[in-house]
Amino acid sequence: MNPYYYVLSINGLLFLLSIVFYFFPPKKINSLYGYRTNRTMLNETIWNFANTFFTKELLKYAGFSFVAALLLVVFNKSISWQPMAIMLLSLAVSVIKTEQELTKNFDKEGKRKK
Repeated sequence: MNPYYYVLSINGLLFLLSIVFYFFPPKKINSLYGYRTNRTMLNETIWNFANTFFTKELLKYAGFSFVAALLLVVFNKSISWQPMAIMLLSLAVSVIKTEQELTKNFDKEGKRKK
């Protein structure tokens, strides 16, 4: 497989999805679309906060992973697992940072901390 197609299908798709989430965020709590955890689905305030924060983080890190993977292909044509690892790392960082912000701003019952 062409390494550029590989990067476009892995990292490019994640970046494209992050753009879609950015411009079309979920409006209501649902079980199909958005940053869904038991905690974020407690109320609208947490839902909106988590989806807004996660979308910005995902856009930032997905863009970084896309550029990094493209640079990797430019300098090394024989890639295998590296673009996938970069993509998974960007997803993990986005989720971890979102959960940290939720912990910092909301308690276990979903009420905003003072």
